[in-house]
Amino acid sequence: MSRFFLTESQIEPAPLRAQLLDARAGAFASFEGWVRDHNLGRAVTGLHYQAYAALAQAEGEKVIEEALARFDIVDARCVHRTGELVIGEMAVWVGVSAGHRDGAFAACRWIIDEAKARVPIWKQERYAAGDQTWLHPDDAPRP
Repeated sequence: MSRFFLTESQIEPAPLRAQLLDARAGAFASFEGWVRDHNLGRAVTGLHYQAYAALAQAEGEKVIEEALARFDIVDARCVHRTGELVIGEMAVWVGVSAGHRDGAFAACRWIIDEAKARVPIWKQERYAAGDQTWLHPDDAPRP
């Protein structure tokens, strides 16, 4: 059963969340990453995501499997967009069900961080000035 997905279509969270319903789960946490209109002081008009699909699928599944082994959770899913995205569109969704909120929150954060670091998905930003650039995950602003 796949728990990690790539899609060129808009991400619909409700059916994904429904896949995580389980009598053992008392908590659910999710993360949604959206395309914003700026990055590093530049106006952004949209994004293009490319993936090495076979490797991305395999590595994404590994991330979820590792989360299931590492955290006290019931189940998890991650979906990442590919192709052209506009401002406001959801680029990535992570959902985790667990017996308690601590496991759900911790696993959700870990999954998105690991997916960004390990899964071969590349982001190209398009700027209002007319240029574009491919970004490395290490270029992302950190809290």
